[in-house]
Amino acid sequence: MDVSAATRSLKLPSLNNHLRKRDQHSLLRRPSQKRKGARQEFCKCQATSKQDPVIVIGAGWAGLGAAWHLVKQGYKVELLEAGDGPGGLVAGWKSKAGRNVEVGIHGFWRPYHNIFRLCQELGLDPFTDWTPSNQYSPAGLEVEAPIFADQPLLPAPLGQFAYTDFKMIPLTDRLTALGLMTAAADFDNSPDAWRRYDGMSARELFRQAGVSERLYRDAFNPMLLVGLFAPGEQCSAAACLGMLKFFILSHQADFDVVWCRGTTNNTIFQPWLERIEAAGGAFKPKHRVADFKLDANGHINAVVVDTDEGQQVLPAGAVIMAVGINGLKRIVQSSSALSQRPEFQRLSNLRSVDVLAVRLWLDRRVLFPRPSNACSNFDDGVGWTFFDLTTLHDEFRDEPGSVVEADFYHAGILLPMSDEEIVKKVMKDIATCVPAIASATVVDFSMVRARNAVTHFSPGCYPSLLKNRTTFPNMFAAGDWVDDRHGSFSQEKAYVTGLRAANNVMAVMKAGGQPAHIQPLEQEEPQVLALRQAIRLGQQLQSALDFTPLRDILPSVVK
Repeated sequence: MDVSAATRSLKLPSLNNHLRKRDQHSLLRRPSQKRKGARQEFCKCQATSKQDPVIVIGAGWAGLGAAWHLVKQGYKVELLEAGDGPGGLVAGWKSKAGRNVEVGIHGFWRPYHNIFRLCQELGLDPFTDWTPSNQYSPAGLEVEAPIFADQPLLPAPLGQFAYTDFKMIPLTDRLTALGLMTAAADFDNSPDAWRRYDGMSARELFRQAGVSERLYRDAFNPMLLVGLFAPGEQCSAAACLGMLKFFILSHQADFDVVWCRGTTNNTIFQPWLERIEAAGGAFKPKHRVADFKLDANGHINAVVVDTDEGQQVLPAGAVIMAVGINGLKRIVQSSSALSQRPEFQRLSNLRSVDVLAVRLWLDRRVLFPRPSNACSNFDDGVGWTFFDLTTLHDEFRDEPGSVVEADFYHAGILLPMSDEEIVKKVMKDIATCVPAIASATVVDFSMVRARNAVTHFSPGCYPSLLKNRTTFPNMFAAGDWVDDRHGSFSQEKAYVTGLRAANNVMAVMKAGGQPAHIQPLEQEEPQVLALRQAIRLGQQLQSALDFTPLRDILPSVVK
């Protein structure tokens, strides 16, 4: 989203400074020998030519990332998209009145280093300044979050705790969050950590950690509703810990966020796609994948697609599946090749969440305290955000009235309402947060009801997530829902898994080229690593004490 020229002080040069500081701290780690060995063991296939097409299915962050790197390395890439254009969930389009519309406004948090580098590489300047935010409830303003990087640096998570301005939650309740730090330190985003915590709900995690009911209701559950798109009792504790650590807990400034100064499609995806096509990539919209053909060795050698002109069979040297959960489920249902594999059968266990996106054009300007805002406790189980797009988006800067976006998650109970009822509700609820909007009149609106739009990471979901490498030797999966240790579910993770899939394709095809550099996450701070080590020692001691002979020797200790 955007900000006016006067306030847009952080462009990519400022991001350059931020990234240079990061480079001084850690970032070019070599793959471990174990990882190299795994890659060498995996890539036991016949060498192919760069002109054997790589079929990339899905043109969102993951698919575009994979396609871009491969075409730069000289590979022939065909990028398939079921819709009219690129973007996946963040695709934008024009309303009947010719106005830009998208499903949800998407932020770019400070740990999105690979996406920031991509925009530098493409010569794009799509972002606003770092933006503070507010959180509201029906009682009014609950929380003000500053730009954390502007505050004196404290060890994480003390800075996040000290500088967040809680307006209504007493200190005694806030202090109960400290009980969560043991689980946060223990959770290292590894497969073992996921298996330990995935079977538990986030709600149970907070109960066991001793978090007060009020802090959970007014702070943590609202985060889950807009971060994992469901209430805590319906979210995996592992997914919750991953989200909290990636966006909030690991480093003081991680929660700082910028927005696109327009739709993500217009500011990033369209110019990116043009570069892919200029480099030789072929973009094929309205190509819906129906099935795959295999050779005698079990490698995919063709992709069957349905188009407006009929069914086509596209030769394939390798395939990258970069679609969302629901899109992949539809492909599995129609594909005899995929539907026979347990890893794809398990996808039926995964669920999705409904989204409602409402954009309002008002007859007058309204002064919003902050352009980005989160809200909770207005409707049972629904989280929502609202944005002052007149401040954030360049195209609305000269509008006579304010343009406001409200996005609702876990929004199934709202979708049956009429457009008029929803517009009235949005205006009423925002007026609870920003009373000045009550004097404005809606002169136009757009509304998108997106059923099953975002993945629901429910308790027990982990075994059903795809790995980047599938059981087909030359098919790879990419997307923010893929099992990968690069942070939480986000645009950054989707892009990184696309790069990882491209690297795996190059290793399998053995046709040359440089692997994509993936900037790893910043290492956790020493105090967190020390706490994790203490937890591991405690777990080892507990295991030793549980060993029967030792229990007999040290009965008093065990008791």
